[in-house]
Amino acid sequence: MGGKSMKNIEHWLKGLIAAIIGGVSNSIVLIIADPANFNLQSGLDNLLTISATSAILSAAMYLKQSPLPTDEGKEPN
Repeated sequence: MGGKSMKNIEHWLKGLIAAIIGGVSNSIVLIIADPANFNLQSGLDNLLTISATSAILSAAMYLKQSPLPTDEGKEPN
């Protein structure tokens, strides 16, 4: 892999990580919106489930918008 290709992958990976972090942080709003069901004590399972789902959906939306970069000049498989 060339230097430019590696830089493209690094940029893409940073965007993917940012999307996942954004998805998880969006689910934290549930603690404020519904503290009875989503809290850090009794509602932790619910909160983790929603956090994981939100992270997966955010990653999927990022991948749809920005698919994995390929080497320049080569056709994707």
